[in-house]
Amino acid sequence: MPKVLFVLLCLVGLLSSRCSGDASNGRGDQPLAQINIYKASLALDTSVHIHASPQVLGLKGEDTEWVDVAISNPKHSSNDWIAVFSPAKFDSSTCWPWQPQTKEKSPYLCSSPIKYTYMRNYPDYTKSGNAIVKLQIINQRADVSFALFSGSLDQPVLLGVSNPVAFVNPKAPVYPRLALGKSWDEMTVTWTSGYNINEAVPFIEWSSKGLPARRSPAGTITFNRNSMCGEPARGVGWRDPGFFHTSFLKELWPNREYTYRLGHDLFNGSTIWSKNYTFVSSPFPGQDSLQRVIIFGDMGKGERDGSNEYNDYQPGSLNTTDQLIKDLKNIDIVFHIGDITYSNGYLSQWDQFTAQVEPVASKVPYMIASGNHERDWPDTGSFYAGLDSGGECGVPAETMFYFPAENRAKFWYAADYGMFRFCVADSEHDWREGTEQYKFIEHCLATVDRKTQPWLIFIAHRVLGYSSNDWYGKEGTFEEPMGRESLQKLWQKYKVDIAFYGHVHNYERTCPIYQSQCVNNGKKDHYSGTFQGTIHVVVGGAGSHLSPFSSLTPKWSLVQDYDYGFVKLTASDHSNLLFEYKKSSNGQVHDSFKISRDYKDVLACTHDSCEPTTSAS
Repeated sequence: MPKVLFVLLCLVGLLSSRCSGDASNGRGDQPLAQINIYKASLALDTSVHIHASPQVLGLKGEDTEWVDVAISNPKHSSNDWIAVFSPAKFDSSTCWPWQPQTKEKSPYLCSSPIKYTYMRNYPDYTKSGNAIVKLQIINQRADVSFALFSGSLDQPVLLGVSNPVAFVNPKAPVYPRLALGKSWDEMTVTWTSGYNINEAVPFIEWSSKGLPARRSPAGTITFNRNSMCGEPARGVGWRDPGFFHTSFLKELWPNREYTYRLGHDLFNGSTIWSKNYTFVSSPFPGQDSLQRVIIFGDMGKGERDGSNEYNDYQPGSLNTTDQLIKDLKNIDIVFHIGDITYSNGYLSQWDQFTAQVEPVASKVPYMIASGNHERDWPDTGSFYAGLDSGGECGVPAETMFYFPAENRAKFWYAADYGMFRFCVADSEHDWREGTEQYKFIEHCLATVDRKTQPWLIFIAHRVLGYSSNDWYGKEGTFEEPMGRESLQKLWQKYKVDIAFYGHVHNYERTCPIYQSQCVNNGKKDHYSGTFQGTIHVVVGGAGSHLSPFSSLTPKWSLVQDYDYGFVKLTASDHSNLLFEYKKSSNGQVHDSFKISRDYKDVLACTHDSCEPTTSAS
């Protein structure tokens, strides 16, 4: 297909799945999307018994618990499956008035479960119809019930429903997410609860050894069904998201450990507390110290109980999460560069994801970027008119996570961390020359002082640089359409060390490159002296199904890996940067290189990296 025609079709949404990078054969689908709730029928059977225990969860302050679901079904079938619903009551009385899919009759059911699993995975059930299913339940502000269905996912038949179970305080503050503020001495904490401002006053209590304890107020925001742009987010995928609170901890001392906890002062005079957490504050910009950064994209979420296993949608997600948790003492900050949850309009999945990453995000800043599965929806200002957000059109990501952007709906921002400057772009909005985002990118790159912050990093979700992924290779462009044409002169002029991308679900590293040509004389594992060109890295293999490479391998593609992994950057001082790509399966280093560069090397001119000079006096 000619490139111009391809671009036009992408922009009008006619090739939405192809342009977005989703794989074929349904593997791009959210597992919950396989359930046709509108076609559910009722066949409640008194011989079917389902009992869930314990009935009260979180008695010791837990926000995650395992529940035993005992099932007895004398008419069992290999097609039976069990679904988890929250709120526990999910009959037609909970339906909303606007139901375009069901004009002919009112549905028996109209809300999706939060997860499900096939009963054929339990040998005792397939033999006798009796089994105990262990399912992991998180605190999502409502009670939970378990429903047994027969029939296919497309023609569900409801056989029985369990007793409800609930957390002792379903509204409790949970799942804190740290993020950098707009100044180096500020840390933000965002969390989720069931308390609106007419019920409680949210705040953070925080302290550090030798310093007095402080309290900082928190703001409260949320969104509603009308904030969603389409189905399923407005329909079967909708679930009340609760309330999101953000507190700004200011005037932090650099490199100091702080303890904090989430609080809500109820109007009856009591206070609800979370457990205690700790973080280490950011280094002063330019500070010469050990600084370690994790970067990956497209992780999504997994279920430790094996539910939502349809087609291994995100088989690497838990492995990546677990490797980060295992090495957390050697991590200072994380960048998750788009395609965060793959909720695709099923709002319950955002809670599931924040619970999964809580051990990481509550300890170190968890910075995110916008991807197609967060933002894209027709006629909503997305650069691409695909359906990948499932009608979310960016709202949950922009509301549930903090990032230091001037406008939260325009998902681009600068972040300073010690010797690093990160310029985070939004590939779901126009980045081309002359646009508002292009001006931001140039300003971000131009305003860094390379004496103090020598390591300049560019980040975007889609591959605006180089990738030999299969669908790019078929076009012969090896990039997102229109990707690098405007930006490559900025990367070269401002001497961007490394550019990172997700979207493509594999790992690939280029040589230092400019205008599709390697500029480093063949070196592969150590780059020193004068900057020659930017190294481009695809690191989108953190969890979701893998993307194949093109049968053509360009000369600039140095390392490829069709596997799950993430990148770790370690800056030991102003002159040395270590790059490591690690496998999610075992944490082992699969690819690495070093950059050694002094300030005079940054000042030195190479092709298109400096303004013209004159010898005139």
